[in-house]
Amino acid sequence: MLTVVRVHLPSDIPIVGCELTPYVLLRLPTDATSLLSDDIPESAPLHGCFLRYKWYRIQSDKKVAICSVHPSEQATLQCLGCVKAKIPVAKSYHCSPKCFSDAWQHHRVLHERAASAVNENGNEEEELFGRFNSTGSGVNMSLTSSQSSGSLTNGTAPLYPAAVAQRNGGETWFEVGRSKTYTPSADDIGHALKFECAVIDAETKLPVGHASTVLTSRVIPAPSPTPRRLISVNGVDIPVHLDLDSRLSSSGTFTVLSYNILSDAYATNELYSYCPSWALTWTYRRQNLLREIVGYRADIVCLQEVQSDHFEEFFAPELDKHGYQALFKRKTAEVFGGNINTIDGCATFFRRDRFAHVKKYEVEFNKAAQSLTEALVPSAQKKTALSRLVKDNVALIVVLEAKFNNQGIDNPGKRQLVCVANTHVNVHQELKDVKLWQVHTLLKGLEKIAASADIPMLVCGDFNSVPGSAPHALLAMGKVDPMHPDLAMDPLGILRPATKLMHQLPLVSAYSSFARMPVVLGLEQQRRRMDPSTNEPLFTNCTRDFIGTHDYIFYSADSLTVESLLELLDEESLRKDTALPSPEWSSDHIALLAEFRCKPRTRR
Repeated sequence: MLTVVRVHLPSDIPIVGCELTPYVLLRLPTDATSLLSDDIPESAPLHGCFLRYKWYRIQSDKKVAICSVHPSEQATLQCLGCVKAKIPVAKSYHCSPKCFSDAWQHHRVLHERAASAVNENGNEEEELFGRFNSTGSGVNMSLTSSQSSGSLTNGTAPLYPAAVAQRNGGETWFEVGRSKTYTPSADDIGHALKFECAVIDAETKLPVGHASTVLTSRVIPAPSPTPRRLISVNGVDIPVHLDLDSRLSSSGTFTVLSYNILSDAYATNELYSYCPSWALTWTYRRQNLLREIVGYRADIVCLQEVQSDHFEEFFAPELDKHGYQALFKRKTAEVFGGNINTIDGCATFFRRDRFAHVKKYEVEFNKAAQSLTEALVPSAQKKTALSRLVKDNVALIVVLEAKFNNQGIDNPGKRQLVCVANTHVNVHQELKDVKLWQVHTLLKGLEKIAASADIPMLVCGDFNSVPGSAPHALLAMGKVDPMHPDLAMDPLGILRPATKLMHQLPLVSAYSSFARMPVVLGLEQQRRRMDPSTNEPLFTNCTRDFIGTHDYIFYSADSLTVESLLELLDEESLRKDTALPSPEWSSDHIALLAEFRCKPRTRR
């Protein structure tokens, strides 16, 4: 008979909304050394047996308070100021004095808002505090036994009564699932789960041997960061949710999102040891990233560091449900030595009701490197030159046609096209010449497209180049000063003469609009998050060891105007979790989003 050798979970901290899929290792009766992990359903038994799965929620009679900052930890102290201010009790608990001390700067905001609400309204506005609860609104359920609903379904299991329960000492086990996978719900918050796997005889339908079980820690709610707002460059706040769709569709504007989402291959505990391991798992991060991306409701979405398998299996089908068409360009693999399915690339999505796909161009910098070395580099140096230039980076260029009403264009009957470039430039900081060459190569290609179609340009991505660097200067100013220090590193002579490092595209950084606008109410906070010397955000990438700006959205200033921008985050709020990624934000970069309007073209 089949035997279950081992059952374990990828993460022992279950999170609401994040699917749990246990690993079940089986031994075949015919060969003691032969192990398999395949699912064996009742419809396709193996060696006369199949596997039966059950999930239970364990509800203890003992009420346990959960830390409001670290929801996987039991609380050991309570803030009496919260109790006095009648702040929801779940927000008053902390797991240690250090936890309370570290969180105080943000925690005291609750007290201040409570006092303000009382002063203004004469009563407590408890709903107000929900926005400041980084651990979600369901934590109270850990303090009182949650009530089961009449019937439940999970995974692929059919509906069945949820009242099936077992008593075990001071605990009640509610059966909550009958498939291998289970997605914790709000009812599970604060409770441990038990997974049970049994080998069942296909004829008698009776268990063979003992069931194998595994227990999880308590289910925690998914962190819910305060939504970022769209801010008009005139200083008027625009909620990024609610009626944004109808507002944009009627105004002739469109929004563009650029976001390096941090490939799972790079999201390691070694690189990001400050981030809880459960928050680094792909099962958690993919749901958190999807929630964030969908929440922005952008018309065009440019993502970097999207793994090939994650594009095919997750992002393309999930965003399709929200009305997006997907395009992808995987990095080339001359340098890459891992599984080809996990190599990352650039993914561009657009809303089908707003745009139609016209054309796609794929830029492989490796191919450009081959052409360059054949033309310029002596034969004896070709191998050295290619080893420096061939880095697998790519760019995806998409031409789209707008379907919405274009207010302000000079010819209402003319097709309104937009060209969107999405790229991820080489990361190695010592290869300044390679970064600049890649950016220059991309811009020369975009120049040809612009000349042929007189088309507005959007250039988005992670350029791995800080403001003031040569690549940034080339993008923002159209040329590089021949005395720029970055040009000193040019062992292959590919940047000479410096006068060739230029382009004719009228590109401007979208976020520089915050710095250029007059100081009005609503922009002051954003201005503090900008670098006045570069007119760029202080940072778009924030880890423990680096903070700075690598991500940009550039646009053709002769044909597009910036209407509003997604607010920037402040470093202080991110440092409460040390850095990015964190349970709230699942990438080490922040998303950038700009709203544009087409304007009358100036004929060139």
